[in-house]
Amino acid sequence: MQEIEVIRSARRTRTVQAKIVDGKVQVRIPARMSKAEEEKAVAEIVAKLHRRTRSSASSDDDLIARAHRLNEQVLEGKATVNSVRWVSNQNSRWGSCTIATAEIRISDRLREVPDYVLDSVLVHELTHTFISGHGPEFWEWANKTPLAERAKGYLEALQRWG
Repeated sequence: MQEIEVIRSARRTRTVQAKIVDGKVQVRIPARMSKAEEEKAVAEIVAKLHRRTRSSASSDDDLIARAHRLNEQVLEGKATVNSVRWVSNQNSRWGSCTIATAEIRISDRLREVPDYVLDSVLVHELTHTFISGHGPEFWEWANKTPLAERAKGYLEALQRWG
């Protein structure tokens, strides 16, 4: 559980805001809120923040189930999926695929990204199981992921600024 810092603001009248600052959740609330209102608002906004910033795939089983679903929904069942697992030894790439065995490895750095970003990386690796390289046909398939361009931007920013 991340540390939560609640900041009361006299200028804030109705809205509640949460963001992650230096590894802890910073929540800004109106100063006039009662303790009960604060507890409810903080719980709701922190849950919303975690849904937006964390992948729901926490285990290898979650990853493979997600990969099978994406294969059917996005890639028309063209990919071959033998295994998908989280790995901790990928520091310069987000994922990798061994084409001969259809084994996909996903960097555990992606455990803390929104689902649409993880989906984009999974579809990228799944596409490699039936198209090698990064030619135009590859990108036609890999870019079918919903929010693919947004995910690329997210990953670029994550790579650059952490």
